[in-house]
Formats: sequence, structure tokens, C-alpha cells
Amino acid sequence: MNVVGSRWVYKIKRRADGSIDRYKARLVARGFTQQEAIDYLETFSPVVKLATVRLVLTIAVTRGWLGFFKKRCIWSNHLVFSHPTLLSHVCHLYKSIYGLKQAPRAWYTRLSDYLISLGFRASTAVTSLFTYFDGHDLIYLLVYVDGILLTGNNSTLLCHLITFLNSEFKIRDLGSVHYFLGIEVTKTAMGLMLSQHKYTLDIIRRAGMSLCKAADTPASSSSKLLLTSDTLYSDPTRYR
Repeated sequence: MNVVGSRWVYKIKRRADGSIDRYKARLVARGFTQQEAIDYLETFSPVVKLATVRLVLTIAVTRGWLGFFKKRCIWSNHLVFSHPTLLSHVCHLYKSIYGLKQAPRAWYTRLSDYLISLGFRASTAVTSLFTYFDGHDLIYLLVYVDGILLTGNNSTLLCHLITFLNSEFKIRDLGSVHYFLGIEVTKTAMGLMLSQHKYTLDIIRRAGMSLCKAADTPASSSSKLLLTSDTLYSDPTRYR
């Protein structure tokens, strides 16, 4: 049996405005030591596309629905320990933890099975989208790893669903959506405004270009494009 080690990982979670939300400590498995076909088989886990997120938000705005964003917090019960008389013993995992190759798929399977048991249907076109229909009641639920975007036309039914999810999983209700997958969501009189301002600044900061002069376009506005000329893009650094 291949024994997979673990490490503690510490991370600072930040809000859309860059302020500190909370400090996280997570026990993460050293999944790179796992061997395919021995320690795991299938690992693929469906993820939601940004186009689907925009579509569901558009439906919620046009119909005046409420929107909730929830994030599931996973904490392992198998802590790293050292026992003076059990030095050769290891932990047998009954629940998946971060870092394992099969962890994302195991979590998605667990969540989708529970949602289907509640009456949800998994979309055949978008595997991360679950819908619930019951008479005039309609709920859309989007899944991205351990993040859930939830909206519907019946606020009472939404509260019941949140209660059911909370009884089965450990979740945090973050209220109305304001930040999802690097997208800032701001309510306006016209509806919702989507922006990736913070995400863009993070990329610029990581590239060490925070002090660079801003420009409306990364390409030269004076360059002339010709159908017969291919020298304009000979240097990829000019347009990448």
C-alpha cells in the first residue's frame, strides 16, 4: 500500500476589495506521490464555465430572483500526530481531503448524488448546472469545486434548500453574490455589473508591472494592419 503524506498549508483569503477575510489552515495530502491505476482511477471533475455564470445571473436579474453564494469548508478529521508507541501506524481516510488526485471528483460525485436525491436534475449540456422544477418553483444551482451559486424564484424554498445542504455538509452562507471565480458582482439600478478589476490587478502585481504606465490598449494604436504584411506580429512580445 502506498502511504500518502500530508502537509499543513496556510493561506490568507481576501475579499474583492483586497482586505483580509480570514486566515485558513488546511491539511493537504501530498497527491504527487500517488500512482495512477494504483491509488486512483478517474480524476476529472466538471467545472462551470464563465458563460454559464453570466447566463444564470442574467436570468436572476431579469426575473428579480434572489442570489446566494455559498462555499463549502472542508476540514479533515485526520490530523497529523505522533504517538510514542504507534510510530508505524497511518491514518485510513474515509473522506477525501485536499491534495488527493481523486478529491475533486469524489466531492462532485458526493454533492451531485445528494442534489439528485433532493429532486434536482443534472444538465446534460453543462454538467456543473443543476436545476429543480416543481410546479411554478424553479431553482438554478451552479457548482465550481467547493463553491456554489444558488438562485431561484421562491425564497422560502431556497431557505429550505440551504438548511438541507447545511445538515449534510459544512457550509458557509455568504449571502448575496459579490465575488465569484475572480468576478466582482456589484448591484446597480440597472441590474448587476460584472468586473474583474481585482483579478487584473493581481496579474499585474505578480508580473511586477504595478508601476507601469497605463494604456487603453496593449497594442500600438499607430500600427497599420495590411493583408499582405506579416512582419507586424513577428515579435510575439508586442501583442501578448
